[in-house]
Amino acid sequence: MMLEDKVALITGAGQGVGRGIALALAAEGARIVAAGRTLSKVEDAAKEIEGRGGRALGVACDVKDPASLERCVETAVAAFGTVDILVNNAQEVPLGLLDQVSDDAFEAGWQSGPLATFRLMKLCRPHLAGGGVIVNLASTAAKRWDASGFSAYGAVKEAIRAISRGAACEWAKDGIRTNVILPHAKSPGLAWWIENNPEESAAFIASIPQQRVGECEQDIGRFVALLCSDAAGYVNGQSIAVDGGQAYMG
Repeated sequence: MMLEDKVALITGAGQGVGRGIALALAAEGARIVAAGRTLSKVEDAAKEIEGRGGRALGVACDVKDPASLERCVETAVAAFGTVDILVNNAQEVPLGLLDQVSDDAFEAGWQSGPLATFRLMKLCRPHLAGGGVIVNLASTAAKRWDASGFSAYGAVKEAIRAISRGAACEWAKDGIRTNVILPHAKSPGLAWWIENNPEESAAFIASIPQQRVGECEQDIGRFVALLCSDAAGYVNGQSIAVDGGQAYMG
């Protein structure tokens, strides 16, 4: 088990990519703090992990609320003693053409994305020092040749990449590694988009060299588990597209 006795705090762990990551890390021995806005969803994720023989705790957390973030970290430390792994996954998505995206939607994307990531990294830093790992989630939306309808989303996700690079450079001396993944996965949001945009989604999938969208646990979660393990101990400050080869990050 690559992550035996590690404690992982994962936001947005009630469904989709976050849940897949939680399940994969638990399978490698990590104790999981599954955080999310809807308590019933993260409790259900925790029950699934425990049903597989792991240890997990579901915690209600609104990532846009600084006090809620602080309580979440305090709860994690009280339950398991520390935080060794932080995965910032939760995000409200401001999708649409620029004329369609409201100030409120863009602000929600900012608050739930880069600002929440920034706050939670700083809250967890004292516990992560000496060998901790941060994995933040961004998107290849900003890498699209045609950014129509994706620029607001790409903007908040690119801010996460910038913050992550800063943490990788500034906190490595404290034994903390920080990386970013940019995944394509069968999340509820993507499933909705595919159903409601059949022609565009078909063209999108056809543009993936492996001709499929990744599975949340098997493809995305297992890679995150590897990235958090000692096997990736010299990987720091990187943005890695986990997308079947679609994006070129160079």
